[in-house]
Amino acid sequence: MHAEHLNLAFGTNKIYDDCSFHFDADDKVGVVGVNGAGKSTLIKVILGEQKLDDGKLGLPSLRIGYLPQEITIESDADDVTVWDYIAAGRPVDELQEQLNSEYEKLAKYPESNAIMDRIMKLQDLIDSYDVANFDYELLKIVEKMQLQELVDAKMSQLSGGQKSKVAFAKVLFENAGLLLLDEPTNHLDASTKDFVANYLRNYHGMVLVISHDVDFLDTVTNKILFVNKTTHKTTVYRGNYTVFRRQYAEELAEQDRRITEQEREIKRIREFVERARNAKRSNYALIRQGHVREKMLDKKLEELETREREYEKVAINISPSKQSGKCPLEIQNLTFHYGGKAPLYDKLSVRLTRGEKFLIVGENGIGKSTLLKLIVGELYPDDGSIILGQNTTIAYYAQELEILEKHRTVLENVRSYDFTDTDMRGILNNFLFSGDDVNKNVDVLSPGEKARVALCKVLTQRANLIILDEPTNHFDPETQKIVGENFRDYDGTVIMVSHNPSFVEQVGITRMLILPSHEPGQPAVPVIKNYSRELLEYYYYLNSDLV
Repeated sequence: MHAEHLNLAFGTNKIYDDCSFHFDADDKVGVVGVNGAGKSTLIKVILGEQKLDDGKLGLPSLRIGYLPQEITIESDADDVTVWDYIAAGRPVDELQEQLNSEYEKLAKYPESNAIMDRIMKLQDLIDSYDVANFDYELLKIVEKMQLQELVDAKMSQLSGGQKSKVAFAKVLFENAGLLLLDEPTNHLDASTKDFVANYLRNYHGMVLVISHDVDFLDTVTNKILFVNKTTHKTTVYRGNYTVFRRQYAEELAEQDRRITEQEREIKRIREFVERARNAKRSNYALIRQGHVREKMLDKKLEELETREREYEKVAINISPSKQSGKCPLEIQNLTFHYGGKAPLYDKLSVRLTRGEKFLIVGENGIGKSTLLKLIVGELYPDDGSIILGQNTTIAYYAQELEILEKHRTVLENVRSYDFTDTDMRGILNNFLFSGDDVNKNVDVLSPGEKARVALCKVLTQRANLIILDEPTNHFDPETQKIVGENFRDYDGTVIMVSHNPSFVEQVGITRMLILPSHEPGQPAVPVIKNYSRELLEYYYYLNSDLV
């Protein structure tokens, strides 16, 4: 892939300014930059969904596999099984039918070069799908992504997280020459993420991945494409994300040194020009030198570099309106199952203490989000009790951002009786929504913007028990750090599901509930442990395909 002099602007908002870069066939490229820099726009350009104002993007004649940040499954696939949906990533049967049809035409018109060309292209495409290893590759991906128990399920029966995993499995199975992945790890547990990272690192093809997951980028990438929102330029760095951050920090330090020296020189010249302007008319030598320096000043000002802009950051003030009792939540002998399946929990009991930061971990599909939905009353237990303590108030951040009404505006989504609209505008400004941004419908926002609206909505409820389901999925590392540190200082109680060890550490988790895998025919036996980073990493290690 090679890009030459790309230029793109939306009105007065410039995205790319004379950008050029080149990648080789097996490069694994991390595309990074602040929100709004143009990372997802680049994918749209590659897919042909966004036209450039100028420049040329040269793509090899490869099949492209694409995993968007927000997964949507076609409605006509609702009755398709998971196995058939993934298998459709390599439509070998359809292509073989087309090939047979072309051979029938060739029998009638044996001299047709056009038919022969179509036959050769179809045969090349079928060969690229590695038909001999079709079933092996499909089984491998299904097993490693832990989808074995879902293969016979209809797509319509899956949760949002499960659909995301299945869509990812289909993209991997396509065996495309170019993979475009936008935040691919959002819904992956630790072991699945490890498999995907290793799979992509050894993938025979080019991969372009947009991700806020630093560990994932470090494992997968050998190059970083940095999209600079300040200069609208792109720069390619060799190495992974950590190498890029070190090199970029060094470049910023060197740039700051240069600009500081330039500013000093400009100040000196400007002071000389001012003296020359104020000199007596008889001081011809000084006046003449002043004219020379004035031209020099204009040139220096033209050459003055632009410092990297410091973009606004999310500002959070978490404060419950009232304190809960000493035990805000107690779960007694909870049993729950989905129809026809083994119980997710059998007589699960948990008692929380006010101010606790409680983590729930486990593989995808093991019941983490289900437990949160039981607590907030979206689901009902088969047996047992969920008891809210005295004065307990709950706010719930859902993984799929279901708490948002997508056809209403940002302001309408976060309105609260506790705040005037003027107050809410001020609060939304802290979440980086200013001016007319608050009147945008949520359905036109980016996933990261939607996540900020959802977090704002949760926090303005001023609840004393906050329940978080994968809250960092759409946040960049800096925002994750701000959110995590604020939850650490939060006076209320937090129950959280997260596959992000760094965020877990920032929040200051006190205890963790481990939901292990089910043994055949037996319900899982949950375990509650005092939290430590070592224990969490050991848990991830035991559930890792790197073992």
